[in-house]
Amino acid sequence: METLHHSQTLSPNQCGSVVTQAIDAPLPLVWSLIRDFGVPQGYKQFVKRCDLSSGDGCCTGSVHELTVVSGLPAQRSTERLDRLDDDLHVMVVSIIGGDHKLMNYQSTVGDGVVCGGCTGG
Repeated sequence: METLHHSQTLSPNQCGSVVTQAIDAPLPLVWSLIRDFGVPQGYKQFVKRCDLSSGDGCCTGSVHELTVVSGLPAQRSTERLDRLDDDLHVMVVSIIGGDHKLMNYQSTVGDGVVCGGCTGG
């Protein structure tokens, strides 16, 4: 899984990381929570509120505006759904705005593996 969906070619001045987490639950249950782009607070504890600003949350190109909990170095983030594959259990999200320093950041989530890459900013 990791080599198929979580490999990335990094550009100069770009970093990447891989985070793994074992979840003791059936894949259909976990995927039902993760794949819901309109309700990321179901598994992202730092999200206080999510508002879809474009799309339905199930199709590529959907955009949501996140309000994050206080205490983090940002208050809001804008994210776009780039890929949602229910057969392979893969979701790719890009951060396209917000009051943080993440630039050119893309996250891939799937089958219990999460990875992201960001360009410093």
